[in-house]
Amino acid sequence: MFGQGYSHWVGGFGHPDREGGRGGHGFGRGGPEGRHGRGGGRRRLFDGGELKLVLLSLIAEQERHGYDLIRAIEERTGGAYAPSPGVVYPTLTLLVDMGHIEERETGGQRRLFGISEAGSAFLAEKGAEVAELFARIDALGQHSARTDVAPIKRAVGNLRQVLQHKLGEDKLDRDKLHEIVALIDEAAARIERL
Repeated sequence: MFGQGYSHWVGGFGHPDREGGRGGHGFGRGGPEGRHGRGGGRRRLFDGGELKLVLLSLIAEQERHGYDLIRAIEERTGGAYAPSPGVVYPTLTLLVDMGHIEERETGGQRRLFGISEAGSAFLAEKGAEVAELFARIDALGQHSARTDVAPIKRAVGNLRQVLQHKLGEDKLDRDKLHEIVALIDEAAARIERL
């Protein structure tokens, strides 16, 4: 069900396959890239045809701007994946050229897209494939929710800084040192019992 590289990425969470030199390996079978979190590492989740279906399906739910589509995919994957604008906008142009979506008048600078009759018919034909794609997206989102350790890393970093500051104080006596150790041991014991 998952594209090439999915199990490798899941197994090494936080170390996504990176695009490298000549056609790196990642999600999907080539094509659109995405960004991941703070590190900005790139990998593929969809090939071009799959991304077209995902965007078309999201536009079928409601009319959307390009940025709305990027955000919708990012939210659905729990922040683990967001297609880059450099892939989304050309794909939207292609969908317009194919007659599957239409640009709506908004009076603003953002281009709003809605699905056409031809796009709805095409989406209906591809129902099973769309279901598989969204199952993949949802699985990535569930995995991300289970393995998001960023808040824990932040808390540990905060504790480390506080300890370094306290240990650098001249007036830290033996009683305070024992009190700090007791607090850390108590927190460790409580976490272990969770």
